[in-house]
Amino acid sequence: MVYLPQEDSHLLKKWVEQLAKGNVLDMGTGSGIQAFAALPNAKKIVAVDADPNAVEYIKNALIFEATSKIEVRRGNLFDAVKPKEKFDVMIFNPPYLPESKYDKEIDTTGGKNGWETIEKFLKGAGKHLEKDGIILMVFSSLTNKDKVLEIAKAEGYKPHLLQKKHVSFEDLFVYKFTLV
Repeated sequence: MVYLPQEDSHLLKKWVEQLAKGNVLDMGTGSGIQAFAALPNAKKIVAVDADPNAVEYIKNALIFEATSKIEVRRGNLFDAVKPKEKFDVMIFNPPYLPESKYDKEIDTTGGKNGWETIEKFLKGAGKHLEKDGIILMVFSSLTNKDKVLEIAKAEGYKPHLLQKKHVSFEDLFVYKFTLV
């Protein structure tokens, strides 16, 4: 199932439009909203998703956009990224909700506690991020913000809160991470 843009997607999109430039990685592209938001200032965009339906969805959208800047790849996190490939900006709207007996969908749940997919991403991102590069990520208060920031710091990133917004039953956070 393709993750269609929700409040978190639109919140992140605002920052992508302002900060995305150069070579961009849109990890977990879903509908491609972030990849398309990055188009004006990006040199090249690699849009990755594990879901074959999402890959097909964005490829179909590219027919109408008529751009050669976006390359779509299927894969689970960094297995779709070439070993020496580097990016100026990485965008990640991860599945971040904790698993429950009612919700185990891979497009919304990030593991038992919600932060496990974020941890895997942050562990792999450093070797593909340019020295002065940034990671733009959105996640929820339901994910355990302190744990996410602890993981980021342990992996060598400095977190910068860009925006916090209360929506319904949760707070959404947009962070920019830079290498220390």
